[in-house]
Amino acid sequence: MIAAVVACFVIGYIVIVFEHPLRLDKTVPALLMGAICWALLSIGFSNGSLEIVNTEGEVFNMFNSISGEAMEVGHAGAHEVAEEGFVGALLHHLGKTAEILIFLIGAMTIVEIVDLHRGFDVLKGWVNTRSKKRLLWIVGVLGFILSAIIDNLTATIVLVTLLRKLVPDRDQRIWYVALIIIAANAGGAWSPIGDVTTTMLWIGKRVSTAGLMEYLIVPSLVCFIIPFAIASFMKPFQGEINMPVLTDEEEEDRGRLLSSKTMLFLGLGMIVFVPIFKTLTHLPPYLGMMLSLGVVWLVSEYIHPEEDFTEERKAQYSAHKALSRIEMSSILFFLGILLAVAALETVVINGVGALRAVAESLQSVIPNEDIVILVLGFLSAIIDNVPLVAASMGMYDLVTHPMDARLWHFIAYSAGTGGSMLVIGSAAGVAAMGMERIDFIWYFKKISWLAFVGFAAGAAVFLIIESMFNIGVTH
Repeated sequence: MIAAVVACFVIGYIVIVFEHPLRLDKTVPALLMGAICWALLSIGFSNGSLEIVNTEGEVFNMFNSISGEAMEVGHAGAHEVAEEGFVGALLHHLGKTAEILIFLIGAMTIVEIVDLHRGFDVLKGWVNTRSKKRLLWIVGVLGFILSAIIDNLTATIVLVTLLRKLVPDRDQRIWYVALIIIAANAGGAWSPIGDVTTTMLWIGKRVSTAGLMEYLIVPSLVCFIIPFAIASFMKPFQGEINMPVLTDEEEEDRGRLLSSKTMLFLGLGMIVFVPIFKTLTHLPPYLGMMLSLGVVWLVSEYIHPEEDFTEERKAQYSAHKALSRIEMSSILFFLGILLAVAALETVVINGVGALRAVAESLQSVIPNEDIVILVLGFLSAIIDNVPLVAASMGMYDLVTHPMDARLWHFIAYSAGTGGSMLVIGSAAGVAAMGMERIDFIWYFKKISWLAFVGFAAGAAVFLIIESMFNIGVTH
């Protein structure tokens, strides 16, 4: 049965990779993969052929749970205990997945509300260049900085929306979007709120804010700059952008809104407020995003975008219209992928979850910790980096590797930037893929090698700095 779960994941992943040749939306295999993996897990658990690891890290199956509980609650009661344990594990992973999806929905809705009020036209007016190369560096720097402030996922959503205003040709635009994924992931790696994995390490007291920023800012910059420097000499970024010529009436119509600047600064400001909310309240980021969405929605209900604003025109700028414009297919794709990965994290192999078993096998085969972490970086491009980081946190303890040890910083770098090597290897990539319908094979052929060069260069710089200055606490 374990083989069936793994086979389901592998087949589903292959179908996602070849979505264009198969002419099948990637959301379909993702949802089927997530649901079938858990169905197989449930069947195997019910007949006693599979063990699972629950939220407390306890390994059990239907029969050993019954033998341990039968004396107290009876045979039927023990069955219920075992089933509750399975359902609890499922709900735990669903909750973690829902946190990401709700955060994503909130961020996308705020971005769409700002776009309805033509807020990004203000940013468009600030980018006074037709040079493809100059625009590449402008959006790259914005992606690197914004991702550290508002996280790589939200920064990608904002910049893809902006690029739609600046580069009308989609075939040309996806090159910029693909490079933004690299910049956003590099920028998120050195900030405790820039990526979900760095946030996990930060909350788990593996890294401090100052330590993470101090030790990873240079490797992250290298990871960002090298691919962009190479891309600057590539054909897609030579010459000038062909912008559509607007008539005087169209120009006047696009500049008529009174709410553009207000909604732009309010929207971005409320997104920036999310990590502040988390720091002050210690509540999950999605609650801060819901608060921010509520504020932006409230203002959008009463603000007047036009001089002669009527109730009939109100629907054109409402949050209801913004909600209808968000990419729900990418949300569902993310749901399917994360549930499938959660199934692999839950099913037990050799006494631990399957993903942790893979990590521990790497540790036993490759005794060098640095190489193991580099391999985790490559794996994060294939499998979600969240469970990989969770597994690594279980592999190494705080006794031998205390807070701000070199190991934790290298894990933060590798897991954060390694996902750029495949378009589905990071939250930023998945969001960009959903918004611009980027083909997996196209990204693999055109962009993956650039992401690899940046990842390898940044890792080399990190190891050189560590060897020169003996950063952190070594094993």
